[in-house]
Amino acid sequence: MKFPKLRIVMVGTSHPGNIGAAARAMKNMGIGRLYLVEPCEFPSPEASARASGADDVLASATLCDALDEALTGCSLVFGASARLRNIPWPQLDPRQCGEKAVAHPGEVAIVFGREHSGLSNEELERCNYLVHIPTDRAFSSLNVAAAIQVVSYEVMMASGPAPAQAAQRDEAASAEDVERLYLHLQETLIELDFLDPDHPRKLMRRLRRLFNRSSLEATEVNILRGILTAAQKAARSD
Repeated sequence: MKFPKLRIVMVGTSHPGNIGAAARAMKNMGIGRLYLVEPCEFPSPEASARASGADDVLASATLCDALDEALTGCSLVFGASARLRNIPWPQLDPRQCGEKAVAHPGEVAIVFGREHSGLSNEELERCNYLVHIPTDRAFSSLNVAAAIQVVSYEVMMASGPAPAQAAQRDEAASAEDVERLYLHLQETLIELDFLDPDHPRKLMRRLRRLFNRSSLEATEVNILRGILTAAQKAARSD
């Protein structure tokens, strides 16, 4: 996995399906260390079913009797909370959390609470930062596995995602070939009575701008000129 010093901690999870969904979300983002504090049911067939291929994350999950045990060795702890708390605790959004988690040299834990009540104030006091995911005020309830997906995504993005492989392009058309295409296009449009030979510049300027935006390849120029030649032959045979 991509983040060997990062662990996701789930506290008091009541639904085993959420554990499986969380494991899948973690693996999607390269996070493989899952700690479970007093889950109501685990292991579970439902957790395995919801993991959808992230069974290795479930198999290596660490079961803990208390939060302190799950945080052993950690020097930076984030606590996720759906509610803004009155306690004066440093608060971050998921993006800031991801940046700090990736930059930290030691062991890092991101802690998620129970489905219905989240983390207690006492549990949040074990955390260096409170992480709040902004949501629409009209419907702010966020599934714990979905919350783990959001935060895990920000961790991956903060680490610098692998650049998408650029599509392979053919050889670019030369300026001379493109200019010949424009002359051929103008000639064809005149033959088709689409272009007034006495006032060609406005339309041709727009067509040049259209094709210039696409950075034509040599093969594409040849295809276009072939189409123009066919159009000329058809017009001349009428």
